[in-house]
Amino acid sequence: MDFLNSLFRYPLDQLPFFLLTILIAFTVHEFAHAYFANKFGDPTAKLLGRVTLNPVVHFDLLGVIMLLIAGFGWARPVPVNRANFDHPRRMSLIVSLAGPLSNLLLAIMGTIVFATLVGTGVMHNIANERLYTAIATFFFMFNLTNFFLFLFNLIPLPPLDGYRVLEELLPPSISRKLQGVEQWSILIFLLILIVPPLRDVTINPLYMLAYSMYDDFGNLIRGLF
Repeated sequence: MDFLNSLFRYPLDQLPFFLLTILIAFTVHEFAHAYFANKFGDPTAKLLGRVTLNPVVHFDLLGVIMLLIAGFGWARPVPVNRANFDHPRRMSLIVSLAGPLSNLLLAIMGTIVFATLVGTGVMHNIANERLYTAIATFFFMFNLTNFFLFLFNLIPLPPLDGYRVLEELLPPSISRKLQGVEQWSILIFLLILIVPPLRDVTINPLYMLAYSMYDDFGNLIRGLF
């Protein structure tokens, strides 16, 4: 048991809640990309069976393993052919934003549900301590993770959605120049995730901001009761 606890980034008793959180967050994120791409006239994702909420088609096994062990991972990216869009820049921008915004929506919905359970006294009346802990742990992990994924995916580095958003917002001449440094951006991205001093000024502040969003919004909802 000690070996397993040391192997995974999360305590074993929290792993089921984390896996369920990622199952939902990654699936909805990739589905949102696929749905809007298909809606705007690009059938690429639909032909590959990606316009679905079935998590099996969206998950990457190595990405999930890395997430559990190293704390960062990935789902299978949704292929998009912007040439199929009537308005490529505008529609590509919406498709890219759809993923992060879906995580924000999940976080808002989850926070409202849990804050309502607390504010109405439902949580207080749960006599079973294990059930109480399970519900509280899941919602904390689910809401915080989705707020974080919303912010994290907006970082303007490939392969994140924020980079695609930046590409569509910048003038085409500058976007073309960015493509020449994409290979180095992947290295920069990995360094940010792995090197502690770089994490301290990039990823960790995002965690703090995500927690602040979750806490402030939760307090706002609870204040309504």
